[in-house]
Amino acid sequence: MERPTGRTHVTPSPRLLPWLSAEGNPCYLVTDDNGGYLSRLADELEAVQLATGTDVLGLARKVLDDPASPYREVRFAGIRLAECLSDALRVAESRGMRLPAPDIADTVEACDPQ
Repeated sequence: MERPTGRTHVTPSPRLLPWLSAEGNPCYLVTDDNGGYLSRLADELEAVQLATGTDVLGLARKVLDDPASPYREVRFAGIRLAECLSDALRVAESRGMRLPAPDIADTVEACDPQ
């Protein structure tokens, strides 16, 4: 008979990965190893996606600030911005899902104006 160690094993919630399956469905990773290969790959891709968003935003601002910008350039900038926003929202959703659940007592205290 095993002796209890006092620790309970909690299965981590799945991590939303920053890429889609070949069918266009979300991909998830279930692991309790935060330093695994796929976790590191996902972290690196998220960093690239956010950096790309910053770069695209800077370039798009130049196009959007110029009232003489051709329609095709404005449209291209808008499409790229939408892609980057989708990536950034996916990163935010993934990171939000990995935040620990708030303690109920802390939540009640924070909402209590006493």
